[in-house]
Amino acid sequence: MANIVAKGDPDRFDACMAVRVATRAVLFPIYAFNVEVSRATWAISEPMIGEMRLQWLREALDDIANGKAARRHEVIASLADVLDSEGAQILDQLVRARWRDLHSKPFGDVGQFQEYLDATGGTLMWVAARALGGEDEAGYRTLGRVSGLANFLLAVPRLTARVGGPLPEDGSETARTLARDALAELRSLRIPRAGRAASLASWRAGTILRRAADQPDRVANGTLAESEFRRRLSLIWASYRL
Repeated sequence: MANIVAKGDPDRFDACMAVRVATRAVLFPIYAFNVEVSRATWAISEPMIGEMRLQWLREALDDIANGKAARRHEVIASLADVLDSEGAQILDQLVRARWRDLHSKPFGDVGQFQEYLDATGGTLMWVAARALGGEDEAGYRTLGRVSGLANFLLAVPRLTARVGGPLPEDGSETARTLARDALAELRSLRIPRAGRAASLASWRAGTILRRAADQPDRVANGTLAESEFRRRLSLIWASYRL
């Protein structure tokens, strides 16, 4: 599991390595499943093949939700050990939301974009926190949605090359407004201790969103990311505050 996450999602891998071993055992299968979903939507050039892969993943979640034997697949077998029936059903929301990525469908408006962020980043954060005993669904979903926006803004140059204008409205002011609104939500959040280790995956969100709010041109220019030194230092600081 760790190798899959390390290659496909370095931020979440580093966040996992900063928590207890027992916690990693819960988080790595969930994050590895997310990598599998991402591979189906981005690493496969033919949409029909991607749809088949996503459908297979949905059926694997349905097996877990209905108490059936887990499929003989490295990620699915490990996922079945850490998810209960409800957790598998919740995670299905993420797979369904990622279906749109296969067809480069533009967002109709900001509301639709926020729904996508909630169904993807929000769902992943909530499933991870819930598996660790978290109960504040609204809080964890908000944190996941905000973190998802930060990750989306980091990926804008790559997304633009593939789908054109990835944001619901073009222009730096849209990025600025989205980032400012997300920062306001982030500042108001009070994450309870239960499941809090899952929140470490969002450790870069504040820095990225502040940069996007202050200098929105950096979104299109691909210069939002901090230096590797600052990235790692901020993770250490965030892990101490858990």
